Amino acid sequence: MTGERGARRPGRVLTALLCALTAAGLYGCSGSGPSEPTPTPTTAPATPPTTPPATTPTGLSPFTGLPAKPAPVLAVKLDNVPAARPHTGLGAADLVYVEQVEGGVTRLMAVYSSHLPDLAGPVRSARESDIALLGDFGRPALAYSGAQSALTPLLRAAPLHLVTESTAPRAFRRSPDRPVPHNLYLRPGRALAAAPGADDSRDIGFRFGPAPAGGTPVTTSTVRYPAARYTFTWSAADHAWRVAMDGREARATDTGPLTPETVVVQRVTVRPSRFHDRFGSVSPYSQTVGSGTALVLRDGRAHEAHWSRPSATSGTTFTTPAGKPLPFAPGQTWILLAPRG
Repeated sequence: MTGERGARRPGRVLTALLCALTAAGLYGCSGSGPSEPTPTPTTAPATPPTTPPATTPTGLSPFTGLPAKPAPVLAVKLDNVPAARPHTGLGAADLVYVEQVEGGVTRLMAVYSSHLPDLAGPVRSARESDIALLGDFGRPALAYSGAQSALTPLLRAAPLHLVTESTAPRAFRRSPDRPVPHNLYLRPGRALAAAPGADDSRDIGFRFGPAPAGGTPVTTSTVRYPAARYTFTWSAADHAWRVAMDGREARATDTGPLTPETVVVQRVTVRPSRFHDRFGSVSPYSQTVGSGTALVLRDGRAHEAHWSRPSATSGTTFTTPAGKPLPFAPGQTWILLAPRG
């Protein structure tokens, strides 16, 4: 079931239509601790792309490359340990980010704008990495279950509309089918109603269109974190990647198997932050400002890429080794913030 903006998977039909329009030259698609810490610096030298990419065409979502009207952006922090699966509402997200947290496991950040599910979850707590990561989006809404007290002042000072059980209790519900703390769910429509000033979707640097020449044929690709594993298997029938987490197929309770059209393995520096969880484990910080290498999976092929983000308020661009913009396949994109090396 979906909220006021409809279901995401009609994008499959739209993608096919866009591919048909390619022949007419109208659109591109390919078939082949105790004291308050100081904030983490948000600038770093970066290598700009050789060719500045063009902006997203009017009428298309800057997050998916599919037709969509501008709409407020809602980011939701999601639990991702085995006890939290299967997720709800993840198939409706425009973008899904994967970030490392304490103990080497991961959490997800689902970004919604084009479509809203009725429910999303399970919802968990925010991390320092989220502040810089969301700088690309202007002033979006961020829904999360809470944060350690030392991090809260930084979240409040950030350009974010914070949505929690304390600020918007009617936007959340507890499921009797899941144990605490894996039972908190968000009503995205109510979350955005509690954040009426959330910015609409905007250009964050991504480009969509035909695949670049070259690339390596790939049927499966695995990304490993210290205590988590993601495998993406190309499905020609879906014209998308089937997701497995820790060796098991990943599904959403409302839409079935998770099948992003594009997967980006963005290699970043993951270092200790100034924060720790209630057990004393230091929280990792994924540095998304700067530059580095990436692997872009689309249309059953893997493309080596370079990513660049000069500041926390600029978009992230992905380019080929030759410096040209590397377009994503229209549809949902997963971005895995994977440790370098």
